[in-house]
Amino acid sequence: MMFDTELITRADALLARARTAGVMITTAESCTGGLVSSLMTDVEGSSDVVDRTFVTYSNEAKTEMLGIPARVIVSNGAVSREVARRMAEGALLKSNADIAVSITGIAGPGGTAHKPAGLVHFGLAIRGRTVISQVERFGDRGRGEVRRCAVLTALGLLDQGVDFFG
Repeated sequence: MMFDTELITRADALLARARTAGVMITTAESCTGGLVSSLMTDVEGSSDVVDRTFVTYSNEAKTEMLGIPARVIVSNGAVSREVARRMAEGALLKSNADIAVSITGIAGPGGTAHKPAGLVHFGLAIRGRTVISQVERFGDRGRGEVRRCAVLTALGLLDQGVDFFG
């Protein structure tokens, strides 16, 4: 996915705000496959704000890299509020960041009646605060568009996280 002007402008503004607030950001991404971190690191000077990122596409990666117990993934499913929450917590714990966003979902095609294409769960962890979770149902609008919508939502959540710091 090439990043359009809207995405680049949003990422640039987010990173400028984070820089001013003196906070570091990390991501834990599954269905977006690192698009949020790629977008942010496309912005010149992002290394003073982006600490590290985790692309945890498989369940094993979620367990090994973020410390999510396999039983949590099995009992809730990888695409769930609980796993998104734990992904954000794990990313914060395994980084030097102040804010972590997580994304896990069904970009499509496919899905089930219970977990259809376009279902995406997000987590936002902020040091010293309770994890915020959010679910979006973008609909079966195509893999690329679901992922683009997920990136925009993640940027919005990171903006909310920066708000906590000033």
